Amino acid sequence: MAALYEGYTLCGLVPAQNLSHSGIQGIEQERDSDHVVVTDSTRSVTLYKVSDQKPLGSWTVKQGQSLVCSAVFNSQTKEYVAVSDNRVIRIWKEEDILLDKAFKATVSSDVWRVHCVHGGEPVVLFQRGAVRLLDSLLSAPQQPIEEILVQEEAIRWSTNIVAETQQFVIFTTEQKGDHFLYLQRLNPNTLQRYRLEREEPGLGPLSFSASYRDKHIHLLYLYPNGHVYQSVVSVRGLGTEEGTQALPLPRSLLLSLPVGEGLLEAASAMVLDEAHVAVVGVPHPSAGAGKDFLCIWNTNFQTLQAGKEMAGKIYGQLWCYSNKLFIPHGKTLSVIPFVCPKSSLASALGKLKQAKTEVLSIMANQINFTLLSMQRMSRKTQSTPSLTTDQVLELIKTAPVEDVEKEVEGLLSRSDIQDLQPSVGQLVSVLVSRSLTDPAFYTPSTLAQLVHTQCLCHSVCPDLVLLALEKKDYFLCQLCLQFFPDIPEAVTCACLKAFIRNEVLQTAYSDNFLLPHLKDLSSQHVVLFLQYLQFLYLKYSQDAFPQMHGLRSPSLTQIMDWVCLVLDAHFTVLVMTPEAKGLLLNLHSFVKSQVRLVSELGKIEGSLQELNKMKVNKDVGQYSIEIIELF
Repeated sequence: MAALYEGYTLCGLVPAQNLSHSGIQGIEQERDSDHVVVTDSTRSVTLYKVSDQKPLGSWTVKQGQSLVCSAVFNSQTKEYVAVSDNRVIRIWKEEDILLDKAFKATVSSDVWRVHCVHGGEPVVLFQRGAVRLLDSLLSAPQQPIEEILVQEEAIRWSTNIVAETQQFVIFTTEQKGDHFLYLQRLNPNTLQRYRLEREEPGLGPLSFSASYRDKHIHLLYLYPNGHVYQSVVSVRGLGTEEGTQALPLPRSLLLSLPVGEGLLEAASAMVLDEAHVAVVGVPHPSAGAGKDFLCIWNTNFQTLQAGKEMAGKIYGQLWCYSNKLFIPHGKTLSVIPFVCPKSSLASALGKLKQAKTEVLSIMANQINFTLLSMQRMSRKTQSTPSLTTDQVLELIKTAPVEDVEKEVEGLLSRSDIQDLQPSVGQLVSVLVSRSLTDPAFYTPSTLAQLVHTQCLCHSVCPDLVLLALEKKDYFLCQLCLQFFPDIPEAVTCACLKAFIRNEVLQTAYSDNFLLPHLKDLSSQHVVLFLQYLQFLYLKYSQDAFPQMHGLRSPSLTQIMDWVCLVLDAHFTVLVMTPEAKGLLLNLHSFVKSQVRLVSELGKIEGSLQELNKMKVNKDVGQYSIEIIELF
C-alpha cells in the first residue's frame, strides 16, 4: 500500500492578507532530486537544498517590478530563466548576485510561462498560445508572435513533457465556460486542439496533471464535485498538419471523491504513477468537517491508501518531485515523502499482458520460489515456524531481549526491505516504547540494524535518538544523525552536549531554528567545541585528501558555518570568559591570515587566468624548461 511519511518544513510562506493565495507561484526541480527553485508571487526566486531545508541562493527583482511565472533551471547551460513584467526574459547563473545586472531581453508579446524539462531546452509559452524555443526567441527578441487562441479564450494551466525524444507543450484554456486542451509538438511543430466534455453547468476543472506512459499522454483533471477524470491521447495519432479545429476529447471517470457539504474550492489532484493519485483539499472520508487532508488514492481499487491532516489553510497547490510532495498550507511549505509500491492485484493483471519471454521468466521465478519453500519446509524440524510482522510486534511487548533480537533479525533476513518498509517504523516505535517503560529492556544491535535499512526518519520515531542518548548509546546516535534527513535542531544540540563527532556537523539544520538551542550550551561546551572546530579546519585545510575512504568528513564550508553559528550565539559570553581569550585570539589571527591570503591571490588572479589561455607547446622532448613572465 501507498504510504505518506512524516514531513518537514522547507520554508515559511507570506500568503496574501485574505489567505486567498499561498504566495508561491511555482516550484521547479533544479540540478538533482535534492534541489528545488521556489518562486514567490511577487519578486523573489530562491534555491533550496531540500534535505538541509536551507536556502543556497536568492535573487530579487527591483521594487515595482514583478515576476509573472515560476523560474526554471536550464541544466544544459546551468542557468536560471524567469520572466518579469510580462515581457522581460531574465537569465542568470547561481553566482550572479543582482538580477538587474544579469542578461535580459524584451519580447514583443506577453508571456504565460517558461517550461524546461531536465536535459531539454527551455520553451516559452505566450499568453495567446504561441510557443517558441528560448534560443530561437532570443536570436530575435522582437520577432512577431502569432495569436493561436480565439477571442475571449485564456490559458488556465500548462506543462511540458518529453515523449519518445520529442518535447510537447500541453496547455488548457477556457472560453465562455468551455474548456480546451492544446498539444503543441516541437520539431516538427504541430498543434492539435481538443474540446473537454462539459460537467455540470457552471463547473470547471480545479486542477490538471499530465503524464506520459505507453506511448500516450494521460491528462488527469479534478472538478469541484469531486469527480476525477482521465483523458488519453496517443502521441502517434497526432497529425503532421497544424489545426485549431477542436476534436472531442473522450474521458473516463477514475474517482468520485467525497466532498461533504457543498463543492470543493481549493483542491488539486496529481498523478503519482499508473495506479495512484495524490489529492489535497478534499475531505477525508472518515474525518470530521473542517479538516484538510493530503491523501493518496488507488485508482485501480478506488480505495484511500494514505492520508495526512494538514494544519492551516489549504491553497489547492501541489508539486511532486522524486517521491516528495511539496504542499503549501497555512504559513508553511511542507515536504512530504511518500512511497507507492505496486499492489499485488495490479501486478497479477499486468502479468497477463506480458510477452512469452516474460512469462517464462515468471515461471522460472515460481520454480525458484517453490524450491525455496521446499528448503524451508525441510528445515521445519530444526527450527520454529517463522513469525509474521504482526506476531513479531506482539512478541516485542513481552518477550525477553534475546528472543526479540532473534525474531526481528530473522524477519529482516527473510523479507525484502521494500516489502517491510511500512513495518520498520512500527517495529522501532514498539521497541522504543517498551525501552522507555521497562529500564531493563534495551536492544541496541536490533535498533541499529533497523536504522541501517534507511527506511526510517526522525519524524517516524521521534524518541529514538533521545532514548539512545539516555542509554549513552553514542554509536546509535551517530547512525541516526547519518541516516535521518529530518533531525530537529534541538536534538542536534542535545547530541552536541553528549559527544562531539564528523556526523553532528553534517546534520541538516536551519540557522534560525538552531541558534536558540546553541545558546543553551554552557561556556565550557562552547570553548571545547570551538577548539574542536579549529582543529578540524587546520587538519582538513592542510590535508590534500581529507575525505578518507569509508569515513564521512565535514567540508571546510560546513566547519566554518558552525564556527560562525557558535560565535553568533555566544560571542558576548566568550568575550567575558577568561578561558576563551586565547582561543578567540587564535581564531582572529587565523581569519586575518586567511583574509590576507585571499587578498594576495586576488592580485594575481588576472595573471593566473592568462595562463589558462596560453597555448601549450606540444613539441617538447623528454626534458624542457619553460620561462613564463608575469607582468
